[in-house]
Amino acid sequence: MNIEIDPGSGFCFGVVYAIQRAEEELKKHKTLYCLGDIVHNNVEVNRLKELGLVTIEHSQLKNLHNCKVLIRAHGEPPETYQIAFQNNIELIDASCPVVLRLQNKIKNGFDRMKEVNGQIVIYGKEGHAEVNGLVGQTKEEAIVVNKISDLDKIDFTRPVILYSQTTQSTSGFQAIQQEIEKRLASMNVNFSFVANDTICHQVSTRGPQLMEFSKTHDIIIFVSGKKSSNGKMLYEVCKKENPNTYFVSDVDDLDFFWFSENKSVGICGATSTPRWLMEKICNEIKNRK
Repeated sequence: MNIEIDPGSGFCFGVVYAIQRAEEELKKHKTLYCLGDIVHNNVEVNRLKELGLVTIEHSQLKNLHNCKVLIRAHGEPPETYQIAFQNNIELIDASCPVVLRLQNKIKNGFDRMKEVNGQIVIYGKEGHAEVNGLVGQTKEEAIVVNKISDLDKIDFTRPVILYSQTTQSTSGFQAIQQEIEKRLASMNVNFSFVANDTICHQVSTRGPQLMEFSKTHDIIIFVSGKKSSNGKMLYEVCKKENPNTYFVSDVDDLDFFWFSENKSVGICGATSTPRWLMEKICNEIKNRK
């Protein structure tokens, strides 16, 4: 049996940086708080938990004082920094630079839209950690859309600026953009519509790369945490290209009936999937065959 791990799969640089910061701090101190799961992969979260990383919810942050808290790659809204300042919390800010730039763009866009009674629209998953940070730049006024029917929340008689969560699909963004343009054209408005494709390049290229990778193997094992939006999206990319694609979070999810014939197996994953986990799954398949 030929087994290959996709060389392009694994953590994006933002996640790598956040985990490096966490590990550096945990070498100095026994405990470090992290605001939300450091990455949407429960296996990696559990590994870091054993090193002393304590995951907390936003509701718990207000009750902490005089400690260190890690901000993960997803970024945070302004309120988080205000609470940290008030409670003498030292923030280890591992926000992804791409997300920070997007937050700044949205804040500037929001200020401009205020002058013309316009609207900020964000293509993303409502409630997602990154999206919460983006919406926070607009005093919670941004409109979050994830599908065409969500566009009914927009007032098409007013100016619109569109942005995207960094881990969304390019095709999905384009579909939303085209529908907004279509609806604005039908209203015969006298203002221009601005669409900002703010999807991370590392993410946007993963889809086409995985399409090609999925074609080269009989079976695809897609490794991802169940909470990962990026994982769900990329899994569908593989599944569409290769129907024999299976979603697993760890070795316990493997069904060795999939490998009953001597077939070629490709292992790949999301931007939140650690390389060591894909290697672990690869070794498990080899050892059981």
